[in-house]
Amino acid sequence: MEENIELLKEENMNGSSVTVADEQKVSNGYAASERYFENVACPYYPCHKRDEAAQGKEVHLNCLFCYCPMYHLEGCPGNPQFKEKNGRRVKVCTNCTFPHEKDNYDIIMKKIRGEL
Repeated sequence: MEENIELLKEENMNGSSVTVADEQKVSNGYAASERYFENVACPYYPCHKRDEAAQGKEVHLNCLFCYCPMYHLEGCPGNPQFKEKNGRRVKVCTNCTFPHEKDNYDIIMKKIRGEL
């Protein structure tokens, strides 16, 4: 399977529209839906370094919110850091995986609707 994923990543980098087979998308209850999908063929996957990967465990990231819809929010439920750059306060989400966790869909939707 690892070889297939690497081949898909290479094809995606070359502009191919290859998709990952359904049997590769479903693993340990991580089925693709309107709330969750994993794009393991993305050349940037996994976009965040995870402790689980370093320990040799399976890693799953929800790619639905590839770019966090809460980036513009000061009080997001994730764990961003802030730094000063050119006299401005900049949000740094490099170590935040909140939008990529499969169980956080409802929280994210409520937050961007202003319900939280």
